[in-house]
Amino acid sequence: MSGGLLVAGTTSDAGKSVVTAGICRWLVRRGVKVAPFKAQNMSLNSFVTREGAEIGRAQAMQAQAARVEPSALMNPVLLKPGGDRSSQVVLMGKPVGEMSARGYHGGRQEALLGTVTDCLEQLRGSHDAVICEGAGSPAEINLRRTDIVNMGVARAARFPVLVVGDIDRGGVFASFFGTTALLSAEDQALIAGYLVNKFRGDVSLLEPGLDMLLGLTGRRTYGVLPYAHGLGIDEEDGLRVSMRGAVRESVVAPPHGEDVLRVAVCAVPLMSNFTDVDALAAEPGVVVRFVDRAEELADADLVIVPGTRGTVKALAWLRERGLAGALERRAAEGRPVLGICGGFQVLGERIEDDVESRAGVVKGLGLLPVRVRFGREKVLARPVGTALGEPVEGYEIHHGVAEVDGGEPFLDGCRAGSVWGTHWHGSLESDSFRRAFLAEVARAAGRRFTAAPDTSFGALREEQLDRLGDLIEEHADTDALWRLIETGAPEGLPFLAPGAPGAPGAPGAPPAPAPGAVRTPPAPVPAPGAPQGAGGRPGPWGGAAAAASDRADVIATEEAP
Repeated sequence: MSGGLLVAGTTSDAGKSVVTAGICRWLVRRGVKVAPFKAQNMSLNSFVTREGAEIGRAQAMQAQAARVEPSALMNPVLLKPGGDRSSQVVLMGKPVGEMSARGYHGGRQEALLGTVTDCLEQLRGSHDAVICEGAGSPAEINLRRTDIVNMGVARAARFPVLVVGDIDRGGVFASFFGTTALLSAEDQALIAGYLVNKFRGDVSLLEPGLDMLLGLTGRRTYGVLPYAHGLGIDEEDGLRVSMRGAVRESVVAPPHGEDVLRVAVCAVPLMSNFTDVDALAAEPGVVVRFVDRAEELADADLVIVPGTRGTVKALAWLRERGLAGALERRAAEGRPVLGICGGFQVLGERIEDDVESRAGVVKGLGLLPVRVRFGREKVLARPVGTALGEPVEGYEIHHGVAEVDGGEPFLDGCRAGSVWGTHWHGSLESDSFRRAFLAEVARAAGRRFTAAPDTSFGALREEQLDRLGDLIEEHADTDALWRLIETGAPEGLPFLAPGAPGAPGAPGAPPAPAPGAVRTPPAPVPAPGAPQGAGGRPGPWGGAAAAASDRADVIATEEAP
């Protein structure tokens, strides 16, 4: 078989990424060879595959959940925002240029559909199942005509669609109904049902609403996932916590030594790969916070300037907010600072940028003996080496090429006193190196901190992925999910009015029938009001397939030969 499923969401951050990962982990544990797929991702958190292709970190995490090697096939189109109106387009792991949103949605996106479907078919040919993740909402009616990541993919592959809703935000029933009712009849035929995410409390109190939703839509709910704290799974395009919250909602374990270490991460504009600090947050006794004010650096034992897609913009922001001065004072006092990728570049003496910002020559903070020149070719690499006497590996994603003229070597960057800089992302995930680095920081900060000798970041990540698989296995109807993956959306799912707006041929509307085709329009379900109820509800969360088969309002379409 080469079945599949598309996990869509009522909104961004509804939980599509983690649900996709959870389904992948559940499937691989039952012996299914599964691959994740996201046709188009917009994210500043990216990863480099072993073949040197750049993809979204969420897809790399999902590949780990599926226990397969990440590949460009799993995320053929990656958009990396460089501002409010433009993004770098990464196609099959390589950058192909900057493009405005208008230009991308005005024609380029549609042209990429062939690449997307080719990648999906390759994955289907080598795996038992492919679990696709959508983007945003499938009911973005202004973008439906050019959609290549939600219903465009589902229609091309004839995959059933599971819509995830975040009940913690409120309005989940209206979101499920409205998402479905704004789609065309052809798209609605693939909306198999719903999955409630982040539920708190007694699920029996939710069941009457699920019955009503089934009665209104003819579509069942396949599970109710409880709110799970501290998952720490790689995200796409936003911080899960507020600016001044602890990373990943983590509960800081008691320190192994006498003191804790406080780490402040400068929340620079267009921050990329902020997942670099996750391994620090996993250490007992290490407290990691994102900050945006100079005074918040005062009690930090280590300050990290992270990666960014706008090095010159980040440098200006640091100066405007007084953070640059605070970093300079720290360096003069011998207090630890670490710059990663773009953060490494701003710590240097000079930046020559005619590529990213086109600002020309800009003076850096001068904390490291480094000059950076931006090249048009992006460096994508998976380096391996040693530092502080310990093995370490990482990955590189940058246009800036550093010329180091002094200091001590450090991960292809350098160290000057208490200031370190490197282009390597992910280096702190190497356990023995991380412990050695934290020991250096503790000495420089005068803290009696000792890293726990047995913390394994890789093992912790595996535990978190298993937790996602457990959520699916324990709180979803997995037999019904497997039937969806194996056989597709149930037949005869009812159409919900009003459907996609506009006449045939208009943006978001169903395509016009071919000449000679006979189209029997679907009868809509009754207008929402007092729901009729679902009667005997097979399975734990209802049974739309059984209920819909009894309805007269089914879709009937004849195609011309």
